[in-house]
Amino acid sequence: MEFNQWVEMAEKDPELFEKLRQSAINDVIESAPTEHRQRLRCLQWRIDQERRRSKNPLGACVRISRMMWESVAGRGGLLENLSQIKEYPFSRGAALEPATKADVLPFRSPGN
Repeated sequence: MEFNQWVEMAEKDPELFEKLRQSAINDVIESAPTEHRQRLRCLQWRIDQERRRSKNPLGACVRISRMMWESVAGRGGLLENLSQIKEYPFSRGAALEPATKADVLPFRSPGN
């Protein structure tokens, strides 16, 4: 569906628009690799919460834009991860070592 058709539908039939919007989002999530679907569902939930908290569509856009920028420039975001790669270069085919090591301690189950 073209953008202008979405706009017209949102104006004329908001309930149908919302139903089709949800369907389109679900289709995209389901077309993603299985290992990414849960994370995409969680991200969509966060986006939906920001939309609900906003008083108008522009406010929702600003909130979602902030979320995006936080994931790029914030703590643990894309820029931080890219800088870590730059600090720890590796050659192609070389095994990556974990950053830290830990001892795994066995615990007995209750009653044993």
